[in-house]
Amino acid sequence: MLGKYLCQRRKTVNTKLYFPVGISDFKKIRENDYYYIDKSGLIKELLKRESAEVTLITRPRRFGKTMGMSMLAHFFDIRSDNRRLFDGLEITRDEALCGAWMNQYPVVFLTLKDIDGLTFEDAYERLAVQISNLYKEHAYLLESERMDSDDRTLFKELKSGSAGKIQVGQSLHTLIRLMRDYYQKPVILLLDEYDVPMAKASSNGYYDQMLDIMKEIMSTALKDNTALRFAVITGCLKIAKESIFTGTNNFVSDNITDSRFNEYFGFTQEEVDQILADANVSGKAEEVKRWYDGYHFGRFDVYCPWDVMNYMRDLQQNPEAAPASYWKNTSDNAVIRSFIEYAGSNITKKLETLLAGEYIIQRIDENLTYDYLHSSEDNLWSILYLTGYLTKVREGDLKVPVREDMAALTIPNAEIQEIFESTIIKWFDDSAKIWNRSALFDAVWAGNSEKVTQEMNVLLRKTISYHDYKEDFYHAFLAGIFTGAGYSVESNREHGEGRSDIVVYDTMNGRVAVFEAKLSRSVDRMEADCDTALEQITDRMYMKELEEDYDQIFGYGIAFFKKRCLLKKIEQK
Repeated sequence: MLGKYLCQRRKTVNTKLYFPVGISDFKKIRENDYYYIDKSGLIKELLKRESAEVTLITRPRRFGKTMGMSMLAHFFDIRSDNRRLFDGLEITRDEALCGAWMNQYPVVFLTLKDIDGLTFEDAYERLAVQISNLYKEHAYLLESERMDSDDRTLFKELKSGSAGKIQVGQSLHTLIRLMRDYYQKPVILLLDEYDVPMAKASSNGYYDQMLDIMKEIMSTALKDNTALRFAVITGCLKIAKESIFTGTNNFVSDNITDSRFNEYFGFTQEEVDQILADANVSGKAEEVKRWYDGYHFGRFDVYCPWDVMNYMRDLQQNPEAAPASYWKNTSDNAVIRSFIEYAGSNITKKLETLLAGEYIIQRIDENLTYDYLHSSEDNLWSILYLTGYLTKVREGDLKVPVREDMAALTIPNAEIQEIFESTIIKWFDDSAKIWNRSALFDAVWAGNSEKVTQEMNVLLRKTISYHDYKEDFYHAFLAGIFTGAGYSVESNREHGEGRSDIVVYDTMNGRVAVFEAKLSRSVDRMEADCDTALEQITDRMYMKELEEDYDQIFGYGIAFFKKRCLLKKIEQK
């Protein structure tokens, strides 16, 4: 099996490996001695269904879509002889296939992953530049004797970026036609991250305008195009066919519920075991699995390749490096934030179930349009699933059978768990700033423990809990209440003979409040735990060192049980 993965010359003990973090160009990886897991079997699998005019492959971000498309481009592109790039890879074992297909067809390869903008004008300008760059790449076509003067003028306008919207909308169709005429062969179209412009447009309020231009680009390039050999398109979501692929014939889609391509987007357990062995860090297998595994796509269980490669790179630099949330740094995770803001009591309960490591049963719609993503709870759960924030539970792990039209969803791994938790913390901090907390603050500085208890219980019911109600949840809750309200807040600051949980300073008015929190095992234990907290404040003299600087010092013991709390006070002048 070693030949499946990598050039054997790098498989020596204590040899430093170069992991291609942030590099998606197949040629660059193969020419520059980067570590590469062989995914060339994708080519053969794709060609098994050559009759499909258009193949749409949808996977979450950072699962190797652009890398796969780059590999396809270098394999098919007639302009190059790339046999050396594929030396030793699985696909070269099929000599007949390579003879018929390797570097035998003209290829148009376009990625739309950078088409973004706060306005349609900004996004369209980026699109026009991308089209211009594509035409510059194929400027050799201007030398063709088969190109007439009208086409030559149109080509130059698209190349210079001066063409109108209609011409840009038909630009792929035009380029494919001209390449067919030049090479006298039908063209292979590879369109990467096709739905990014629609996603950005939906977020920034110009969806209909972007839909018009994208529908024109897609339909003219794909529908009844005799110059097209076939097309492969990738994205995160399968946008409803009628919205953007109108009239496209022989359309085949492959998403995370299917099994055809899943081993080629993501790392299998066997591949991760090989990576760890090659990097001499097999002892990290359990951590890698807990943090980056857990995605159940079709009949395959896969790791997120972006995370694995990042962690391997960090381990090369520091053998003691701990796993980190690399996915979090690639996006603002707005989908989770918008989901939480939508949350009613039903969604809140389901989120809490997920954060506790359990699963929920939910209907999933795999055919979405970006303008209706937030129109229903089902759509929101579908987004979280299709974008990789949730995954299907394996059938063997289900407590009861699930109906065919429903799916059992769970958080896949520790990394995504952390993303959910950090997003929820940020949401609560931001939300707490706009909630009316004046009655609570007044009660704290008046020493009215009954009123503080009442107001905190109201806020607790507004939160989404996680960590199975562990103490760090409640510490974050307490700190979040006072942060951003004009107070100075310290957490776990050393006072007296120990560390108090939360200290809130109202310096302008010369007063301070010390909070010691306890987690109760039951409702019946709350009062006793509250008393224990008060005793700790007194015994360890948390308030003592504050006497010289503040006129009023309040000490509060507080006991939490799920979404309930009980608070008592000590007052010292």
